[in-house]
Amino acid sequence: MKRVLITDDCHPILTEGLTKLGFVCDFFPDITPGETRRIIPDYEGLIINSKIIVDRAFLDTARLLRFVGRLGSGMEIVDRVYAAARGVAVVSSPEGNRNAVAEQALGMLLALANNLLRADREVRRDEWRREDRRGWELRGKTLGIIGFGHTGSQFARKLAGMEMTVLAYDKYKPGGYAADMPWVEETTAGEIQQRSDIISLHLPLTPETKHLVDEAFIAGCKPGFVLINTARGNCIKTEDVVAALEDGRIGGACLDVFENEKPETYSGTEEQLYERLHRIENVVLTPHIAGWTQESKRLLAEVLLDKIKTVLTE
Repeated sequence: MKRVLITDDCHPILTEGLTKLGFVCDFFPDITPGETRRIIPDYEGLIINSKIIVDRAFLDTARLLRFVGRLGSGMEIVDRVYAAARGVAVVSSPEGNRNAVAEQALGMLLALANNLLRADREVRRDEWRREDRRGWELRGKTLGIIGFGHTGSQFARKLAGMEMTVLAYDKYKPGGYAADMPWVEETTAGEIQQRSDIISLHLPLTPETKHLVDEAFIAGCKPGFVLINTARGNCIKTEDVVAALEDGRIGGACLDVFENEKPETYSGTEEQLYERLHRIENVVLTPHIAGWTQESKRLLAEVLLDKIKTVLTE
């Protein structure tokens, strides 16, 4: 009997499709990493989101495992090299939520530029502070996208009619990656830092991208630039970003991801750091929900199911 362990919530289309492929699906969205490691030897398939780390030790335990399916992107949680050596196929579904991430990045930026969150809170208190909430427009601004993969390129598409200068940089793509988007200028990371009024990160988390945005990076940027991060929290060094927000070197931020996304585990130092961040008015903060839409939930499952079918037939 072939079995698949599903360790996070997903659209029913995924379990229905796997069942049609002959698998028994054990749907345990509340399972802990420890419990997963204990029972994984009995499974040929594994579906994960972000809480399960599939490292070498995990793979050594999973003696029957044939495939790992990642709902979304962010493959830093899987040792893909060792999985390949063990004959375990690894697939992800970044195509499933790239549009949702791009829409949220634009929405957060518009909310920041137009003071929407502050104005909303004030109106609910019957405060009418129109002049204090005068915003700024995107038209005429320069926006730099670092990382032009699934979400970076999709974000660029959302900007097509915004009358902005859009810059793009992707270290791992050959020139011409934005050829079908004439409003996008391919350039260097340094040019993005120097020219951009707004910088948006669309990067995986790797040793190279960890703490990419730190004191040195900020020093090379246009004073008062706006930072958007819907990628991975560890791509920025929070302490440096908060300090730059406080003294105006960063003029605003839209942050959907954080270095520590579990407030109950904050150290004393982290508590103080995030309290400082939360006191800053010119930021828009959300709890890692970019890409978290009704439509993306289904599409993530559809994309992943199709890739698993391909793996099984190969």
